[in-house]
Amino acid sequence: MLASASPRRREILGNLGLAFQVQAADIEETREPNEPPARYVARLAREKAEAVARLLSAPAGVLAADTTVVIDDQVLQKPRDHADSERMLRALRGRAHHVHTGVCLLLWPERDARELTVTSQVRFRAFDDATLRGYVASGEGMDKAGSYGIQALGQALVSEIRGSYTNVVGLPAAETIELLLAAGVIEAWP
Repeated sequence: MLASASPRRREILGNLGLAFQVQAADIEETREPNEPPARYVARLAREKAEAVARLLSAPAGVLAADTTVVIDDQVLQKPRDHADSERMLRALRGRAHHVHTGVCLLLWPERDARELTVTSQVRFRAFDDATLRGYVASGEGMDKAGSYGIQALGQALVSEIRGSYTNVVGLPAAETIELLLAAGVIEAWP
């Protein structure tokens, strides 16, 4: 069971050849004061998994994830509006930032939680204001942490990535497969 409404996470799992059902988690996604970004995404992933697991009537493995973008110790979540999107992209432009994804696999009803956090570093190129405004107008980044999507138009904003590409998209594929194998949710892959 995938505890996520993210089409990107569904696509990553589908591309890995995994069979799964989807049930979006409905939780409050507020960061606690002074909560480190990596701990924040790990906590949200676990809360999402637990919220969906409570809805189940049969045993299952519930997989949940949460992703955030961090620059200068500032967490960039989904933008509120176009002005907020422009603010975020100006902060990222020409600089490196980190993308953290917390992943939780909750085996239900045993309540056995397996968790991991993956961090990737992304560097944006120094694009001009016309590019910034055009990207914001495309609307692509409006539902994404950091106000960009690396898998479509936003890939032209990126000059370098260190670490897992799929982590930046929203679910670290290699690490998720390892988690599922270690927990016995899948016996082999591929």
